Order: sequence, then structure tokens, then C-alpha cells
Amino acid sequence: MLIACIARQEDLGIRVRSGAAAKIRVAQRPERYPSVPARMPRSPFDLEDLPTLASSSMSAWPVASAFDTHSPEAQAIARLFCETLVVCAIVGAVVAGLVGYCAVRFRARAGEPAQTHGNTRLEVTWTLIPLAIVAGLFVRTAQTMGVSDRPADHEPDIVVTGHQWWWEARYEGGAVTANEIHIPVGKDLLVRVESADVIHDFWVPQLARKIDAVPGHPSSIWMQSDAPGTYLGACAEYCGAQHAWMRIVIVAEPQPEFDAWERHQREPGQAPATQAAMRGARDFTTKTCIECHAIGGSGVRARVAPDLTHLAQRQTLGAGVLQNTAADLAHWLKDPQGVKPGSHMPDAQLTEAEVGDLVAYFETLH
Repeated sequence: MLIACIARQEDLGIRVRSGAAAKIRVAQRPERYPSVPARMPRSPFDLEDLPTLASSSMSAWPVASAFDTHSPEAQAIARLFCETLVVCAIVGAVVAGLVGYCAVRFRARAGEPAQTHGNTRLEVTWTLIPLAIVAGLFVRTAQTMGVSDRPADHEPDIVVTGHQWWWEARYEGGAVTANEIHIPVGKDLLVRVESADVIHDFWVPQLARKIDAVPGHPSSIWMQSDAPGTYLGACAEYCGAQHAWMRIVIVAEPQPEFDAWERHQREPGQAPATQAAMRGARDFTTKTCIECHAIGGSGVRARVAPDLTHLAQRQTLGAGVLQNTAADLAHWLKDPQGVKPGSHMPDAQLTEAEVGDLVAYFETLH
């Protein structure tokens, strides 16, 4: 089910036609924010927004398929699914064939059919064969669990916390990020999954199994990637109004690049250099921003909302609802409830000048 939530509209069989045959209305974009749709989609598959959705969200990114696996854990799960599917297909074909044979061979005839007590050999056979099939699948399931769901044997490398509606990631070395997790290629990482509010479910289909994030009950999974790349995931447990826009990005990179990224994430936010950025930094501390968001080096330690220390390096805003561009950031600051209705980002009633200054400041946070 979740794979459908993170697939592109093309892979869902939806095609956007042009010309007179078009049935989908293209939303007019506001000139002030030319890269942002005039009205954000109610869900990832709001048909009226398909033409603009691809350019303003994660829907234009590669499809996260559970069959395009890039880790031993995900490969084991996909292999078990395919084996089970083959076994079920064979059983279904045999049963359908026997039903058809019996319907023809023993169709109604004149007179009363002979009454017998049954066929002991046949009954034993059709009891033992299902038992053997179930036992075989049980063994294969146990083997798969040994690969994909091993018990934790050390402190977690990453702690991922689900919030309504975004993901927080804290590394063992002290780095903090949101909605975008970097990992080194080829390293098996222990990830502890927690929740700060309601039940969520962390799932990156190409790299690991699903795991529920239950408040007060941390769980652990193993995750790794066998190749560099960007892998998409999402919350797989309905958690409220913006469940569909609770996406996550996993960036797998070579160890040296990951080490450089992690070192940089531990550094404080860059000081503003322009007048506009300085005014934005002042607005950040005098407006409601400081009550929820933290920026390293600013003395702010709030953890209610995503850490913004290196916001400009991230690829998306609002857990995937927008790309991280200056125009989209301005639109998010100006009208967060219009972009992501029901989110906990309040409308601070910012003026155009304040929005511009905050964007200038946030753009310096590399």
C-alpha cells in the first residue's frame, strides 16, 4: 500500500494529456512565487495538481520499489515474498484444476450416487501436503527474519523520531538533521525508531523492513545500502491529516563523503553576512520561530520542530511537500497552512519584507 503512496503519477497509470483531450486543470501559479502551485494538493494524488506536483515535491523523484532492493535485509524480504507468491500460485492452480476436473468428471447423472465413507489415503495426502508447505514457509520466514530483523547488539548509530508530520534523525556522533538521513555505503547501521506523539511507521522499502514507531516503546532495525544513491521512504501508519506528506530521504554515499557531511552537521550555523540575512536572524529570535526550531551556535535548543542549523543543504521542505528553493521557502513561511494544512507550523503573519529577510538568513545555513 505504501509503495503506491510514494510512487510517481506515471507509475500509477495516470497520464497527463495536453490539448483538447486534457481533463486535468493546470493550477495557475502566483507570480510572487513562480515555482509554487497556487494551491497545494490535498494528497499526493490530487489529480488537479498533477502537472505542478512533479516540479514542487518529491513525486518527481525515483520510485521507491520494494523489489528494487539495495541491502541484504530488503533482498531477503523481497526473495521471501517472491517464493511465497510462487508457492501460492502453484497451490491456486492445482486447486482450480482439481475443481474443474471434478466438475466435469463427476457431473450430475441419473440415479442416486453411491455412498462411501471416504478415501483415507487421499485425505492423508491432502492433509500432509499443506502441512509440508506451511512448515517450509515457516522455515524460510525464520531464515529471513534472521537476516532482516536481527536483535540489537550495540548502541544505535542513528535515532529516528517520528513527529506529526516529519522525521528527526540524531547520530551517535552528535549530528542532527530532519527528513533527510545520510548513511555510508556498505555499513550495516543500527537504527532506533521512536515516536514523539502518535504511532508512526518508518519504512524505506529499498533498504529495510517496516518498523512501527510507538510512543514510549522504542524499536530497532538494521539498515544499509549496497550502492550510492537516494532512496525514498515514508510513514506507513496513518498518523493524522498530513500522513501522506511525511516522507523521508535516505542519501547513501561513500564513507569519506559521509564523514565530511557528518563533521559539517556538527558545526554551528553560519553567521549571516548580508544586511537582509542579519535582519532575518533577528526576526528568527524575536518571532515565534525560536520557540520551536533550533539553530546550532545560536543558543536555541528547542526540539519541537526540525533543527534548522543546515537547512539550506536539505533537498525538501515540509517533509517532502516542497523542494528546498528560495521561492518555495518563501511560500512556506508566508502560508504554511495553505501549503500543508493541519501541520503544526503556525502562520506568523509575516510581512513580505520579513519573509524575504528570513529566506535570506535561512539560505546562508549551509
